[in-house]
Order: sequence, then structure tokens, then C-alpha cells
Amino acid sequence: MPELPEVETTLRGVAPHINGQTVASVAVRQPKLRFPVTPGLAEILSGQTVQGCTRRAKYLLIHFPAGILLIHLGMSGSLRVFTNGDARIGFPEKHDHLDIVFANGTVLRYHDPRRFGMVLWFAGAAEHHPLLAALGPEPLDDTFDAAYLYGRLRTQKRAVKLSLMDNAVVVGVGNIYANESLFKAGISPKRPACKVSRKECAKLVEAIRSVLQRAIATGGSTLRDFVNSEGKSGYFQQEYTVYGRHNQPCPQCGHLILKETLGQRGTFYCGHCQK
Repeated sequence: MPELPEVETTLRGVAPHINGQTVASVAVRQPKLRFPVTPGLAEILSGQTVQGCTRRAKYLLIHFPAGILLIHLGMSGSLRVFTNGDARIGFPEKHDHLDIVFANGTVLRYHDPRRFGMVLWFAGAAEHHPLLAALGPEPLDDTFDAAYLYGRLRTQKRAVKLSLMDNAVVVGVGNIYANESLFKAGISPKRPACKVSRKECAKLVEAIRSVLQRAIATGGSTLRDFVNSEGKSGYFQQEYTVYGRHNQPCPQCGHLILKETLGQRGTFYCGHCQK
């Protein structure tokens, strides 16, 4: 599933093309996604001008005067931008489920083979949307610091990796980046969250920020389906230190990387470097 770096990469690719642009029409070819595409979306959006694009957790938000369009890429979704004159505009592919056509000819196209994503309209402020209201802080914001993380973890007995993947604690730190961040901080993913010290929380916050920023800079990770707004894959998977490297040598000490399952997700770590 696309995680925070992939969604941020998509946002940065899409926003310059649609900010300030007015919607001319909307074509919904397949409304049956994880949640049905909002009925009457064409009538809602037509004539409205994009006021800005933001990201909250793994959700893309397109802001209009009358509300927001909330997009989640699900397991296999992607957004592509086609500019006026691109021949591909007139030839949507099998899993191209929705087009937003702007008055200048630009097309924003939603592609999703597995249809686990969502495209939902909300006539209100983003922070009031039911899917966004209870989310924790963004990992790259100043509100996510050592004091905050220590305060959230100190009462939790579950494995620290599971706490990091809880969107009520911090958003956007999915499986890949939790594995990589814990390795960088030298903390075992299996350690009870309440056993992580305040000093270690400072290291962990810095590790999370560093890993996510590097992933964004390299365009995110591509494991199966993810492509950016230009149809290009991410490259961060070439820099993984532990994720997916079971039985390969640790880049720091040479011991073999171990794999276990936590919360039904593959968990990769070095038993020598992570305590």
C-alpha cells in the first residue's frame, strides 16, 4: 500500500498542475471503489476552482470553495496528470476509473486495479471529516517530538513497532518505514513501547523524520503498483537497510537480518544492532 512518502510524492507531482484550475467536467467510469465515489460528483465539482492541495496522513486533499475532495490510493491506486494535447487523454485504460477535466485541458486521472481506494466529497473543513478527525500528528511536523512520543508510548505494553503504525499515535509510518526507522534508532521492533526511554524517543523521532525525508526525496518505494503522477516508479527500495532483507547481512554489523510477524505484518530487524 502506498505510504506517506508515496502519497507526498504524488501530491508534489499533482499540485502544480491543478492549483488554481477550474473543473470543466468529471467522468466516473467505475464508482465502486472501497467506498463508492460520491454520487453526483460531476455536478458538485463542475465550475469549482482548486484552492490548494494538501496531504493528511495517507489521504490527498484537494480543496475547493465548497469543500474538499478526499482521495486515498488504497493498495494499488495512482493519480496521473495529462496535459492538454496528450493523446492518452482520449484512451483511458481498463482500470482508469475517474477523470477530472479542467478548463485548460489538463486531466487528473485516478487509476486503481484493485479498487481499494476512495474518492469522496466532503462539504466541510478537512479536520472535521470522520476519517481525519481522530488522527495523530504528522511525523514531519514540530508537534511530533520526543516529549510527545514518550508520553504516548510510556503506557503502552504492545510492541513499539505496532505503536508507530497506529495512526492515533502518529500518522503515515507504515510497515516499511517503521522497520527502517527502528533499525536506524537501534531499537528492537519487539520491545514493549513502554520500555522505550525518553532519550531513545528522541533518537526514534529523528530516525523517522530522516527515513521519511529520504524516501520522499527518492520518490517513495515501489513494491508492486506505485507510480507517481508521471507514471514513474519510486527508488527508495534500493536503500532499504532491513526491510525485505531476511537472511541477508546487516549493513552495520554483518549479522543476518531476522524476520518475524508482528500484527500480521512482516517485521525485519537485526538482533545484534537493535535492542
